[in-house]
Amino acid sequence: MTRPAPEPGAAQVSVYRPPVIPHTARPRTDRAVQALLDRSDDRRAAGDLEGAAALLERALRIQPRNPRLWQRLAQVRYEQGRYAQAADLAERAIALAGDDPAVRAQAERLARTARAAR
Repeated sequence: MTRPAPEPGAAQVSVYRPPVIPHTARPRTDRAVQALLDRSDDRRAAGDLEGAAALLERALRIQPRNPRLWQRLAQVRYEQGRYAQAADLAERAIALAGDDPAVRAQAERLARTARAAR
């Protein structure tokens, strides 16, 4: 389907295109995500691993490309004994870690440990 050419002098409509974020860009943690992380830490410390995981999943809906969130969820799943899922989540964190060596190292260590525990 072709669109007709605009008439001379007609207003041109620009289409907004969101900026492309490079894969290696480190995602910022906004206040909502930070609040969810804090609450997740509290739940985890209290032994409520399912509640901690639910809060991390909510944070991931806000920032799905944040490797730190994936790594934290992988850690909780590991603590729950869900080793296969923990390994998969850690691999996701590794794929998104980009140039963040701390997250990459933690996630790689967790992935190895989870695979060995299966």
